[in-house]
Amino acid sequence: MGITLPQFTVAGTPERMGQQYGELCGEQIHAFVADRVAAVEVYLSDAGHTGTEELYRAGAACLEEVKSFDPDGYAEHLAMARGANIDPVLLFTSANMTDVRDIIVLPGDPLILEDEGCTAALLPSSISESGHSLQGQTWDLNGPDVKHVIAIHRIPDEGPETWSVTCAGCQTLMGMNQHGVTVGTTNLKTKGARVGIPYLSVLHKALKQQSRDLASQLIENVQVAGSHTYWVGDKSGAIEWEKSPDESFLRTTEDGPLARSNHCLFESHIALESDLSESTHARKDRMQSILEASQSHTMDSLIQSFASRADGRLSISRFAEDNSGATTNAVVVCDPANLDFRACRGPADQGVWETLEFERQPSSALA
Repeated sequence: MGITLPQFTVAGTPERMGQQYGELCGEQIHAFVADRVAAVEVYLSDAGHTGTEELYRAGAACLEEVKSFDPDGYAEHLAMARGANIDPVLLFTSANMTDVRDIIVLPGDPLILEDEGCTAALLPSSISESGHSLQGQTWDLNGPDVKHVIAIHRIPDEGPETWSVTCAGCQTLMGMNQHGVTVGTTNLKTKGARVGIPYLSVLHKALKQQSRDLASQLIENVQVAGSHTYWVGDKSGAIEWEKSPDESFLRTTEDGPLARSNHCLFESHIALESDLSESTHARKDRMQSILEASQSHTMDSLIQSFASRADGRLSISRFAEDNSGATTNAVVVCDPANLDFRACRGPADQGVWETLEFERQPSSALA
């Protein structure tokens, strides 16, 4: 039997949704935070840092930035922390750990070579069997995080209905809304991280937008804390931003299919990379070749691409036995034209694939 994906539904105001989230997942949220804290203490120690006070000061400063960037998301987070009976700064810092830790691990610190990262695939309409754009990605991080992966269904009083696949206690990581807007991310490691808006808050607000273009504009203009790629899609195509605190670079599926992993593609960012995932080039190259090999991709073929083990321990689908420091903890595939959002917990060929259904289906989202 495959790995199943826990699903939870919350509804109402941001505060009510946050409170419900915290109450529904409280025990799991505490376990997630405990795992993240244990991992970052080792990470900081290896980088020559003593204690975590500086880490939580940076997390608190970023949370304060979110207060004005996304007041509803801020209120939802505080209510989630209340519902789970956990300190909101501790929870926020743990959820956004990849950004916050990079703020304090400064240039000159020893490199921490962890093979973190994900693989994304953005397909133009021209190479899908249906004639509509498809998108998807893996979520690869610390192996223990797989047990914390959940799907959150939000039905707000105001704004679009959304599904997010994320970790317990986190806001949006990968998702789709009722307008057929999709979002996702892959991690980049560059020097220059600083207090700003962490990636989960960027994605959470982007998923609440009514169109791909509005979500893209939000990502382009936000002052981020650390470097990531962000993608947003709909039925007509996808946009990807390679973004650091200082610069943003754009790619779109108008130029063809886009594969992405965890290294920078633009020169000024390449100069800032602090260390690279061992598998990042192999994963991007493999996914790009898979996408370019067919003009009739489907949701099922996209799922198969994320299950690829063609490159052994450097493959797109990442197993614990690879001993790389990362495993595939979740996968999503998206067909925005039909509001078809599918996800699994664990690798693509081990998790049970679930179709995450929407209650609201406006005609504007359909083909």
